Amino acid sequence: MSDPQKLHPIAALLTFLKELKNLVFPVVFLVLMGKGQKNGFWDYLPLAGAGVMVLFVLIAGVVKWLRFTYRLEEGELKIEYGLFIKKKRYIPIERIQSLHISEGLLHRAFGLVKVSVETAGGAESESEAELTAIKKAEAQVLQQFIKQEKKRKSESAVNSHADEAEEADHEDSIFYRSRLSELLLMAATSGGIGVVLSAVFAFLSQFQDVIPYEKIFKEASHFIEMGVAVIAFIVFLALLIAWGVSIGLTLLRYAGFTLRKGKENLMIQKGLLEKQQLTIPVDRVQGITISENPLRQILGYCSVHLESAGSRGEEEDSASMMIMPMVKKERALNMLAELFPDYCFSAELTPLPARAASRYIGRACLYVLLPIGAAVWFFWPFGLGFLAAFMLAALYGFVRFKGAGWRIDGRQLTIRARKVSLQTSFVLKNRIQSLEVIQTWRQKQKDLASVHAAIRSGIGGKRIKVANVSFNDAGEIYRWYELKKEEDYDPGDRDGYCRD
Repeated sequence: MSDPQKLHPIAALLTFLKELKNLVFPVVFLVLMGKGQKNGFWDYLPLAGAGVMVLFVLIAGVVKWLRFTYRLEEGELKIEYGLFIKKKRYIPIERIQSLHISEGLLHRAFGLVKVSVETAGGAESESEAELTAIKKAEAQVLQQFIKQEKKRKSESAVNSHADEAEEADHEDSIFYRSRLSELLLMAATSGGIGVVLSAVFAFLSQFQDVIPYEKIFKEASHFIEMGVAVIAFIVFLALLIAWGVSIGLTLLRYAGFTLRKGKENLMIQKGLLEKQQLTIPVDRVQGITISENPLRQILGYCSVHLESAGSRGEEEDSASMMIMPMVKKERALNMLAELFPDYCFSAELTPLPARAASRYIGRACLYVLLPIGAAVWFFWPFGLGFLAAFMLAALYGFVRFKGAGWRIDGRQLTIRARKVSLQTSFVLKNRIQSLEVIQTWRQKQKDLASVHAAIRSGIGGKRIKVANVSFNDAGEIYRWYELKKEEDYDPGDRDGYCRD
């Protein structure tokens, strides 16, 4: 593939639609300004401005497509692109960690895919490079070339043909596939309803100068006069619709979720309208997190995420990859033990000392002190009922206290903590970039301390922490991290190794 290759012409349309999406609010605003009776040239100016913006974006999309080429040459992926200035980007094959392949509706209509190139030092918020629309066969050739090139340069490649056949066998085998019932449960117990409502409010806020809010509120006052029951029903109906929309969006995003296990990679396939294929190099995994929100914890379900270094995750602001969206916790632990034999997932954690409970409860109550005080002041004497919120805050603090814990197993540190969801993180010592023991003057009075462990996640990092462990336990964790060799660690009455 040394000759320059061009993207499919549909790439011009995809680029146009992407840029147009970013301009939707200015264009709609100009169109709305141009509505009404036209008396002269200046009355048409907003519509003309909207038309010029759309035309410019369309022409820019075509020019970008014409100037974009890519080729594989001399162990590099070479890309040339640009609108006004032609740019060149050369990506060495050995830096490429994975290719993420996705298919939108337009892609699937023409048998195309989008390929995102992830590297070992790329930006966290975006891919190193994107091939917006190429044929599936070309994507497969690209994958195969990169695989062969990396094997050729690897000094440890022995019996490469046998290894390739073995890896292909692994990649063709499905390790885990989500059931529809699990995805429905995931969608129903997620926080997607808040995302939907915030998106609606954000959209409406863009048109505050156009939408007749005063008239709407005046009409709404008639409903208020009809009584509390009607208002409650309307609010309930709105929340129910938002909940249904969030369920639908979640199902569309994770439909057909499949995890495949290869020799060196984990591959994820998901999505209904937009099919995605994500590849996670196993040697880039920095940590594993099991997440359980309160509802899922009661039902015995959890989700599993991997923290990956030097690549972009599912969300733009995170390098966290979900490899099991919704699964019974016992089943998840068994599958993780098979995927990552170097980790320990079955040991019991050391709980926090009883004297730490007051720290969690007191801090939770402190957070609600001002809003409760304000409510009591403005609604006196009926506002005294808001004091009951202190009971809920104290309960929340106690639940956080009971959920926290830690454990050392040989060369692995396990930390569990809760904000809303219970997060259990498993990290190997050689993946920890730094470890801190922090003790405030209040913690010193109770002989407590907090432990913060930093790991790589994307181009940046992630901090895993547990607050208010006993100071002796914090010292034990710090001494474990300081030791270079696992055999040098003497845990006293602990066996120091994972026991089933």
